[in-house]
Amino acid sequence: MKLFVPGRICLFGEHTDWAARYRQNNAELEKGYTIITSTNQGVYADVQPHPTSLILKTTLSDGTRHGPYTLPMDPSILLNEAEKGSFFSYAAGVAYQILTDYKVQGLEIDNYLTDLPVKKGLSSSAAICVLVARAFNRIYDLKMTTRGEMEYAYRGETTTPSRCGRMDQGCAYQHPILMSFDGDLIDVKEFSVSSNIYMVIVDLGAGKDTRLILNQLNHCYPFAENELQEKVQHFLGPLSAEITKEAYEALRQGDAELVGKLMTRAQQEFDKHLIPACPTQLTAPTLHKVLNYEPIQPYILGGKGVGSQGDGSAQFIVKDEESQRRVIEIIERDLKMSSLKLVIEASRNVRKAVIPAAGFGTRLFPASKAMKKELFPVIDNSGRAKPAIMAIVEEAINAGIEEVCLIIQKADIELFESYFKTPPRIEHYNKLSKENQKYCDYLIELGNKISFVTQDVQEGFGHAVYCAREWVANEPFLLMLGDHLYGSDETESCAQQVLDAYERVNHSVVGLKETDIQELSNFGCVTGIWNEEGEMLSVTEFYEKPDPEYAREHLHVDGMDENMYLTVFGIYVIEPQIFGFLEQNIEHNFRERGEFQLTSCLDDLRKTEGFSGYVVKGRRFDIGLPEEYRQTVIDFRNA
Repeated sequence: MKLFVPGRICLFGEHTDWAARYRQNNAELEKGYTIITSTNQGVYADVQPHPTSLILKTTLSDGTRHGPYTLPMDPSILLNEAEKGSFFSYAAGVAYQILTDYKVQGLEIDNYLTDLPVKKGLSSSAAICVLVARAFNRIYDLKMTTRGEMEYAYRGETTTPSRCGRMDQGCAYQHPILMSFDGDLIDVKEFSVSSNIYMVIVDLGAGKDTRLILNQLNHCYPFAENELQEKVQHFLGPLSAEITKEAYEALRQGDAELVGKLMTRAQQEFDKHLIPACPTQLTAPTLHKVLNYEPIQPYILGGKGVGSQGDGSAQFIVKDEESQRRVIEIIERDLKMSSLKLVIEASRNVRKAVIPAAGFGTRLFPASKAMKKELFPVIDNSGRAKPAIMAIVEEAINAGIEEVCLIIQKADIELFESYFKTPPRIEHYNKLSKENQKYCDYLIELGNKISFVTQDVQEGFGHAVYCAREWVANEPFLLMLGDHLYGSDETESCAQQVLDAYERVNHSVVGLKETDIQELSNFGCVTGIWNEEGEMLSVTEFYEKPDPEYAREHLHVDGMDENMYLTVFGIYVIEPQIFGFLEQNIEHNFRERGEFQLTSCLDDLRKTEGFSGYVVKGRRFDIGLPEEYRQTVIDFRNA
């Protein structure tokens, strides 16, 4: 398995992670708030299981190879190595913490590339810790969430002499996050930006003593005894919280100009309040020389120090991609300092929807012999009769989808084209009411957004989705079942709710429904850990049509009634990496119940990319069985 863990950069709120821990002793202190984002650089590794040992080979950022370092998976030996404080200590510390809670064997990790500068405030040590935690999690399927990987990485690093802050292991997330700190409690909120934010990170080529900085600042807590200590607490408390919260909103809006202004203000306030507490490190003449360097001013929107500040690194918000290039050129030419590009990328819009509709409809025979089940009529809440597939397509289009792909049998192309793309004969059109003529025109417009991909042999849901690979290309896509209709309990449609959830987490999302244990054998089921109680969770397992015994032992979610479980609603937003897993199953003829299934591949995607579940506020209507179809015809009218 190949893994990548990025570095992380603290955009706002440095030091507030450890300052807020003093709330355990002084409740008058403000909570800490930090915004961090991952870098384009990081650590790359090949990982595989090993029966007895932890083995690490590593390549540092200067290209030198080290190792292999080898230790048996023995807790006392791992702990002893962790406490030494060597480079291998980070891996040993995490392995020790994992072994404390899980029965695992060893790992062989080849960190074959590191392009992340070390000791520059970019959390290179934290990236190694996250790498090891993630490797154990995914090789042994420990069903940790990203948050879980972050926690074990933190515990592992604190086993070493390093006294990292709580935000360092935020590099576990590959998207911007807002972290809040209250004593030992932390909260993580992933978010996306609406347009690209361009940055430049500058290695100042100097240095800083983080331990001395933290030692001096610690003298200001938990209770301020003089004006200097009051200033430190004021900046690391309410002032930093105010700036960070404003920056969070500006980033979400993609307002680079405001983010730049807030960054400059944050540096000014930092200098005013914190330099007196540790002047030897925080005066930072090299940092301020670069921040104020006149030739780059036309291209930047603001800047500040990185991480614990001092003369480690500087960060700039720049106007655009060309400004990014110019700033790097000027700094490397004039100041002889190396620089990194960083782009906080806007979330990708979901433009495409895939709807499999190639099944024969065995359970609806013989009606399905006369008519495709997707064309069975239903009546919507406006009283209009339409084929079921029309209601599903409209659900997607009304949620902002631009293109729809129907997976159909080759023999059915003419049938679907006739409905979506061919106008009725003129004598029939003239018999329609004005309202229906208008709707007929709308139907043809809708048909222009629909493409057809054929599934010549029906070999399962996973195979049907795989048929859309070339059409989807390298984009996230909305997936909706061809035999389910949806009715929302909210203003937003069910599809819109799932798309909105994807915008929040920026990785694959499955819509979920609370379901009684007696019905689980009809559906795919998930379990996980709540991020937002009753609404959003990190998925830790997908399982197709479980029996009650398996569900009780493995799939129940904390906080839910003992007989209620979470099943797949029938709407997903999936990243295109799913096609790689589907291809592996098809090439190796890996079938489940005789077919290529999607569920196991969703679980593989979860292990490598993360997966969230969203409890849809609405109802699903099944047309795949006679009794369910009868009830759908009755209930969908009022949905």
